[in-house]
Amino acid sequence: MLEWLVASCVVILAFFTWQCCKYPGPEPQADPLGNPGRCAPDRDGSFSGCSVFPSEGRAVALVCKPSALANYLLKHCRTFTNYSPCVGWTWRASAFLQSVYEMCWPCHSAVQFVRDNLQLSDDGLVALDWAVPCYQKRRRTSSHSTSPVLLIIPNSFGRITRNVIKLCEMALSHGYLPAVFNRRSHNGTPLTTLKLQQFGDPSDLREAVRYIRYRQPAGKLYAVSESTGSGLLLSYLGECGSSSYVTAAVCLSPVFRCQSWFEKGLCWPLQWMLVLYQKICLSRYRTALGETLQTDTLFSSCSLRGLEETLFCQRGRSSSATAGATCSTSFGSWDAYWERNEPLRDVDEVAIPVLSICARDDLVRGETQSTIPLELFETNPHFFLLLMDHGGHCGFSTQSEERASGSFGPVGASNCRTESHGAKWSHTALLEFFRATTDFFNAEERAKQLAARRRGLGGGFSWKGAPPSQHQFIQTCASMFP
Repeated sequence: MLEWLVASCVVILAFFTWQCCKYPGPEPQADPLGNPGRCAPDRDGSFSGCSVFPSEGRAVALVCKPSALANYLLKHCRTFTNYSPCVGWTWRASAFLQSVYEMCWPCHSAVQFVRDNLQLSDDGLVALDWAVPCYQKRRRTSSHSTSPVLLIIPNSFGRITRNVIKLCEMALSHGYLPAVFNRRSHNGTPLTTLKLQQFGDPSDLREAVRYIRYRQPAGKLYAVSESTGSGLLLSYLGECGSSSYVTAAVCLSPVFRCQSWFEKGLCWPLQWMLVLYQKICLSRYRTALGETLQTDTLFSSCSLRGLEETLFCQRGRSSSATAGATCSTSFGSWDAYWERNEPLRDVDEVAIPVLSICARDDLVRGETQSTIPLELFETNPHFFLLLMDHGGHCGFSTQSEERASGSFGPVGASNCRTESHGAKWSHTALLEFFRATTDFFNAEERAKQLAARRRGLGGGFSWKGAPPSQHQFIQTCASMFP
């Protein structure tokens, strides 16, 4: 999309000098979070309580409530402790540049997609794009396959970033079946009804998960969300609880407090880029949306909040006599919208392990202390946080990745094959998390079965503790020798 590329180039040139000066490389710095209760392992690898990692010499910290699963993750997920961000005067050391690169730069990937359009109960359409290798014919995977399914939820604006594409590549190489979830009207999905999916409404995702379970009944289901798409995943996990069918989930650079995020807004270049992209995507449905929305207000909005209000809080021309009432004049409507869509509204009902990977210098999410609910990770045993000093928004570039892509980086590479040698650290970490949690649950299940088997066998030769066969033997001896 030409407009998108031009916007990206302008923003990169405008902020290159400022960002390079601000983030020349990771340096020791004071912890701005005070004492957030980051769980540090003892010498034997177990937790005796929550303490703070020293800020110097450590690029990543695990924030969680002490538990057996946390011990297991620290022992078996080596990627958690070997994060080495880029240093020096390279563009990968800039949080802004690596974030824009992951969001905007095209990727000529070897992965191709096979689309399934799913008709919903209200006749709307969502799409699942199944990733397959380029050498494989574009055919459906057998329903008898036991390969795990990786459900990927992109950002809420529908942009399929290179981060998502590279994740599909790596998941395929590890035996997963990646499927990208596309909301109504996103990424070429036809808009068949005059209804768009609200920010945190999981009803469409619930039907997509049912379809995945029908199509791949023998494979485990894992979920990954990117950026603002984490709001939909967290809403789904909280609303469905133990019936989510998901084994474990990961949120890459999530936005937790979404109402506040929309109200505060982003720095003007990022907000301008996202607003422009959303308007371009909605423009193809301008005539149809005009029946229920005030399209003039929609396409004249200059902020993400203005777009969200017009799409979901503002009444259309033909709705009623109060057609002019908007969320701005009736502020309760805006609050009511977020009461139904705030991702953390049902967070206590989440019943699976959820890992969040975040960076302190994330320019999209905002300042760390007010945007990350640290108390959630300290008190809820299902939530884990990997917090890095540097990494930007869905960037997390490492020195090994920079060396693998060459001195000019992947920007100067002829195709994505030269980039595949340097796996992204965040993708390696999330796949290790999935493997470790699965192994932990399997070990727990085996231990329960072994304990139940031992209880069934019993032990000893006492009257009360002997198994039925031993009781019969003792009774027979008593009758023979009174």
